[in-house]
Amino acid sequence: MTPPTLSTRALNRALLARQHLLERSPAPPLAMVRHLVALQAQNPQDPYLALWSRIDGFSAIELSDAVGDGRAVRIGLLRTTLHLVTDDDARSTWPLVRPVLVRAWSHSPFRRDLPGIGVEDILDAARPMLHETLTLAELGRRLEERWPGRPASSLAYAARFLLPIVQVPPRGLWGRSGQARWRHLDSWLGTTGSEHPDGATVEDLVLRYLAAFGPATPADLATWSWLTGFREVLEPLRPRLRTWRDESGRELFDLPDAPVPHPDTPAPFRFLPEYDNVALSHADRARIVAPESAGRITGFTGTFLVDGFVAGQWRIARDDGTATLVLDPFVALTADQRDEAIAEGQALLEFREPLAQTRAVTFGVARATRAG
Repeated sequence: MTPPTLSTRALNRALLARQHLLERSPAPPLAMVRHLVALQAQNPQDPYLALWSRIDGFSAIELSDAVGDGRAVRIGLLRTTLHLVTDDDARSTWPLVRPVLVRAWSHSPFRRDLPGIGVEDILDAARPMLHETLTLAELGRRLEERWPGRPASSLAYAARFLLPIVQVPPRGLWGRSGQARWRHLDSWLGTTGSEHPDGATVEDLVLRYLAAFGPATPADLATWSWLTGFREVLEPLRPRLRTWRDESGRELFDLPDAPVPHPDTPAPFRFLPEYDNVALSHADRARIVAPESAGRITGFTGTFLVDGFVAGQWRIARDDGTATLVLDPFVALTADQRDEAIAEGQALLEFREPLAQTRAVTFGVARATRAG
């Protein structure tokens, strides 16, 4: 029997429901981080906004405390990019995505800088060094003492790609910053486990992805993780899954009990940070990015959802005690949508700019300036 078809709008509502962007959740921050598998975090403050838009009464300090004591860590993971994950997921997921990191290293200019040096030798030398907290420059200088004349940065990046190392606080704390400094995951967490522990499987990762991002194709899973071979992983799971078709006829895999709201379910205005996996985790982004936004998102800004789709970008301008949220919509907003945008914008400013003497929301150009 042919599986039922889900429209793009139905896929949008399913995604928003699973991401808790249709209705904020009462879940604690770490529970939400675990549900979402990983939050993109190369901009250290992005996970805070991502969770603020998903959790009712979100406490930034609660998440910050978890980052400070190691219950949440920032580690190179999906797509080789820094992500915020729980401590348990850092240990279980990093080995699963290590093939992506190995592949990225093998194609990197850093590897080409190191002919004649075995990468395992570099890792064996770097591993004990990273029981201290070091910048990559400091690590590179120490490794260069072992291999004089070789590029220090390339030696350090072998460890950055191929060892489970985390960026440690104060970078990543709420409202704080600092130089990017690194430490081996086991040392930071106070454990002595293997870098290849038994436990989670790729099948487990697939099921978690579907819970947070499905329904999905094998290509969607590959876009999210940069791993390959998902067709072979999904086939044995088929008896445990349900299937759909999208409007192009592609087969979509899904959990049988995951929410699929009616496509006409109202979707609230929501802010997203500069990087959010909800918009980066499908081969076809039509389920989350409005057609009017294609090619118009500049980067160094956040984005926002109108009727469930990415339909504009935003930034915060600061001047002499005043914080102004500039909204740059790519679609025409109704009067009700403008009112909702302003109300949610004021709430965002209260969250992001608690010390501002004056806060305002305006409509204008929000491009080529890093979001505040």
